Amino acid sequence: MDSNYFKLLLIQVPVILFALTVHEFCHAWVAHLLGDDTAKRQGRLTLNPIAHLDVLGTILMFIARFGWAKPVPVNPLNFKNPRKGMLLVALAGPLSNLIMAIAAGVVIRFIIPGLNLPLSGAMSVSLVLLILTLQFGLALAIFNMIPIAPLDGSRVLYGLLPEKQAYEYRRFEPYGILILFALFIFGDRIFSYILWYPVSVLTEVLSGYNYFQLTHLWRSLAL
Repeated sequence: MDSNYFKLLLIQVPVILFALTVHEFCHAWVAHLLGDDTAKRQGRLTLNPIAHLDVLGTILMFIARFGWAKPVPVNPLNFKNPRKGMLLVALAGPLSNLIMAIAAGVVIRFIIPGLNLPLSGAMSVSLVLLILTLQFGLALAIFNMIPIAPLDGSRVLYGLLPEKQAYEYRRFEPYGILILFALFIFGDRIFSYILWYPVSVLTEVLSGYNYFQLTHLWRSLAL
């Protein structure tokens, strides 16, 4: 690995930390709004990234592009409707990342056409951060909505299914992490369809630029 690899890696650190922190904070915030203060009592209702990061999960996020933050503790018994409450709490994390991505994409759509490359230092850094926010925001939102436990999508689907089907679906929850690892190891083609293809399409819809164009642009600016 050359020095450029580590430079590009370090540039991604603040965006990934911010996206993960906002994601977990929104889980805690919605749970608090719905009447569960478990996360608040454990110091998780905060935008301090240290409170949310799992050491191993964060390291793997950069090395293997697969990682996690510490799950926000939630007690569904504190909700008036536990299943609906868990659905809303689960949805809050991916939705926050999607909103971040939409905001970044809209800004990119309107500022890049008027830019004259090469850019000044501050503008160059701002554009790199915007592109990464768009790409990581979409990737986190879509990945977390995959309906496999322990991802948020599994809790969303559980809340939408009729009670009998939800109970049957939840029986597979203990095997979720094994399924995810299997997909990462053997399912490159599957992930191309369920993750990277949607990310690529939405990147272009939001920003007006192809995913690979933006990736090449931010890397060239960073180096």
